Amino acid sequence: MAGGIGSTKQFNVENAGRQESHKPKDIRGALLGLWGYLRQYRAFMLLALFLTISGNLLALVGPKLSGRAIDAIEPGKGAVDFDTVFYYAGLMVIFYIASSLFSYLLSVVMQTISRKMARQMRDDVFHKLLSLPVGYFDTHLSGDIISRVSYDIDVINTSLSTDLVQICASVITVAGSFAMMVSIEPKLVLVMVVTIPMSIFYTKYMAGKTRPLFRERSAKLGAMNGFVEEMVSGQKTIGAYAREEVITARFDKVNKEAVDAYYMADYYSCPVGPTVNFINNISLALVTVFGAILYLLGSMSLGNISSFVLYSRKFSGPINEAANIISELQSALAAAERVFKLLSEETEAEDVPGAVQLENVRGNVGMRGVSFGYTKERTIIKNLYMEAGAGSMVAIVGPTGAGKTTIINLLMRFYDVDEGGIYVDGHEIRQLSRASLRRAFAMVLQDTWVFGGTIFENIAYGREDATMEEVEAAAAAAHIHSYIMRLPQGYGTVLSENGVNISKGQKQLLTIARAMLLDAKMLILDEATSNVDTRTEIRIQKAMRRLMAGKTCFVIAHRLSTIQNADQILVVDKGDVVEQGTHLELMEKKGFYYQLYASQFDM
Repeated sequence: MAGGIGSTKQFNVENAGRQESHKPKDIRGALLGLWGYLRQYRAFMLLALFLTISGNLLALVGPKLSGRAIDAIEPGKGAVDFDTVFYYAGLMVIFYIASSLFSYLLSVVMQTISRKMARQMRDDVFHKLLSLPVGYFDTHLSGDIISRVSYDIDVINTSLSTDLVQICASVITVAGSFAMMVSIEPKLVLVMVVTIPMSIFYTKYMAGKTRPLFRERSAKLGAMNGFVEEMVSGQKTIGAYAREEVITARFDKVNKEAVDAYYMADYYSCPVGPTVNFINNISLALVTVFGAILYLLGSMSLGNISSFVLYSRKFSGPINEAANIISELQSALAAAERVFKLLSEETEAEDVPGAVQLENVRGNVGMRGVSFGYTKERTIIKNLYMEAGAGSMVAIVGPTGAGKTTIINLLMRFYDVDEGGIYVDGHEIRQLSRASLRRAFAMVLQDTWVFGGTIFENIAYGREDATMEEVEAAAAAAHIHSYIMRLPQGYGTVLSENGVNISKGQKQLLTIARAMLLDAKMLILDEATSNVDTRTEIRIQKAMRRLMAGKTCFVIAHRLSTIQNADQILVVDKGDVVEQGTHLELMEKKGFYYQLYASQFDM
């Protein structure tokens, strides 16, 4: 029931990105969160570490062997020792082939880890979404939530399978190359004392500058996804009101913000790679010049110079690569922070210790002195009293924004009251387990929801053990059985996503059939017949009265003709129950209810 019964708060899509991007950044928390997932695959990580170390150490032996092969053919030393040359060349081939094989195996292992981790992370995020309170979905865009489940986790997955391997390989290569250079000629290493700090400080400076930009990029994409999801779902309304140009202009603005965020992040990260590469080329040039001087002085052989140059390239190469992948790392950290921020959201409050399981439900409901507001600054429900006996029908009517849907939200414990208490069969609902309380209700909402599956599966959604006969009986009572039987596959007909291949009225009849099938003692109807014609509505009302005998029904209705037979009518205005009684009693008072009724029938 994610999403609640009606939206209680508005969310500004154009400010969604800004809202995320200005909050303090928590890189340490993102890294700890990633490590929490990685350590679940210790065996794979140890294998990856072994392959990384082995593959890079084997590759580091190559330049040393190359230097020895060159020394064997150095001019001025007499005949060329081809046996020695071929020996070292053969060893180089063997080492490089082995290194390539280990690199391939490492890629396979890291892909396996990232795939498992992405699946686990998506599972955790989805389960988290199911445990979040309805208020979270009332204040967050659906598209932004979907972006975290799909795009952000994809970014983390890609970075894990590629960038993490590169970083680990870079650390080993840099350390190994430095050690080999020191062993060949320590004096020549001094050349890099100047260039290495330049690369490190510049990279660190640019990382701090681009990090907020990549975070902004992820947030803006989430905002754009939210806008697109909202507009696609309302496409018919947009067309009906000829608002295409207005919506296009709004999308252009949201799209431009997303594109600009991408551009700014890439723009400031692009110079990092070329600049670090330039510094490394300066280092190589200095190594070459001073190496030549040492060779002329007789301190170094050509083979050692060659090996040193190759090691200097291996030493500077990973630094340059690290600079080039800094944008991907920043994007992955920003994505990880968004995902872990969602995972750290407070879940719906746990049941109190020793919570009572609501069993053998009779359906006696009472609201005593209930006050509630979605924010502390504004109280919507004020000191509400209401008693509904088992099997009675309670209608809740009133103008838009009066608090009708809020009462239903409180009955279902989508929100908890601020003051007073709600009682079911004598139990204060905060002392009941949420699961048992909500199982005691069946619901039919104004916003119909069907999923991709057969018609049978949609009707039997609340009762997996339902038989075909029971499903058909419920559909017949909801006056949709004959329509279903006219379909080519009958109850086996597969509905497309959100039931777009059937009319809205037919979807509503399916949800009514679903509620009828569920063996619940209490029923909530939120404008349940708003999408059916008047004749069908009358038949459904009669069927409901017959099939729901013994069930406590709460009906939110704008068409007052549908609730004339209610046992009790609550007239709500500005959060207060201003009138209460049967239809005839309220009409005789000629108060607020009478005015509402008269406005609909021109009395």
